[in-house]
Amino acid sequence: MGFVEKQESDDQKDQNIENSGANVEVEDSAWVAKIDRNMSQSSVSIIEDEEDEDVQGKLEIGPRRTLKEQYEADKDDESLMRWKEQLLGSVDINAVAETLDPEVKILSLAIVSPGRQDLVLPIPDNGKIKGTWFTLKEGSRYTIKFAFEVHNNIVSGLKYTNTVWKTGLRVDKTKEMIGTFSPQQELYTHEIPEDTTPSGILARGSYSAKTKFLDDDNKCYLDLNYTFDIRKDWQLS
Repeated sequence: MGFVEKQESDDQKDQNIENSGANVEVEDSAWVAKIDRNMSQSSVSIIEDEEDEDVQGKLEIGPRRTLKEQYEADKDDESLMRWKEQLLGSVDINAVAETLDPEVKILSLAIVSPGRQDLVLPIPDNGKIKGTWFTLKEGSRYTIKFAFEVHNNIVSGLKYTNTVWKTGLRVDKTKEMIGTFSPQQELYTHEIPEDTTPSGILARGSYSAKTKFLDDDNKCYLDLNYTFDIRKDWQLS
């Protein structure tokens, strides 16, 4: 979105001077710009969220097959068969249940920050988290690490989405493609690329967030709604 130049009134200039003075206290100008921008686009952000979910729900996915059917299809294509064998690894095709739907279970979520012990987050069975789930220190580097298992069938296009709001306004939205995975007994692990928490007086406070794990069929395996805080320092354990 571009900016339109316009003549300012004296009152507007005074207001802008006051605003700029407040912004001096904020250390992370990039996040402040993001928050300010979203404050003027809050209604648009809500619509975009709804449209994203509607579009995903209307995607036409090809016919699903059991794991055994997927493996036995296209046997004349050598390169495709090599890819299947690489994907499936040591999976015993005959031992896997002939079901269409994959089963994906997110077993653990952890926040990893340099110089600190991993903050392991308990995952409730119902996805409902009471109270503040965790507290982050402003201006700190961190990554999200999680472990999951896959059963029954191949899960295609597993992805992680995370949306964050502050005072009802969307300030961040992350989408991370995790990949395609075959069923196996061993756990899979994945880390979201490192990020940095915002800092400054406007960045501190309470946030609400929604985290989802979905696949190409728009099937949701975990849906978490929670709140977290950004403070001057880490929460005392």
